[in-house]
Amino acid sequence: MVKTTLLFWSTAIVFLLVLMPALLSVGSRFQIPLLGLRAGRLLPCPARPNCVCSEEPGMASAIAPLRFSGESDRAWARAVRIVQNIGGQILREENGYLHAVFRSGFYRFIDDLELRLDQEHRVIHLRSASRAGYSDFGANRIRVDQVQALFQDE
Repeated sequence: MVKTTLLFWSTAIVFLLVLMPALLSVGSRFQIPLLGLRAGRLLPCPARPNCVCSEEPGMASAIAPLRFSGESDRAWARAVRIVQNIGGQILREENGYLHAVFRSGFYRFIDDLELRLDQEHRVIHLRSASRAGYSDFGANRIRVDQVQALFQDE
């Protein structure tokens, strides 16, 4: 009886810690994320803490855009290079819009990163969001902070 109970709980814990996140990860590969521009702006974040966006000042998901002073083409090229250098796989880049994906290490969760060039205000807006789950333990905010730091360093 004790061995059966121990086996049951051991199996349940393994399922919850290993298999469930892996199944969620597989599901996230087939989810169609809400991406792109609406009225020329990046979409707002959903009401979950796994998304950040620079076009939502005053919200919990708010982050700063990338500010530049030189030529917009050079700033854009620098941002694209940084996204690639930190592991982003660019899926779409056109007319001042970029969509890249990042995959987490073990579970292979997918996060979407979007950039939008705003030449008038001399900024590049960012939006980074997880496809699956509720919380990302700050992974998207950390990624955007890394992009911002590298962008300012160059």
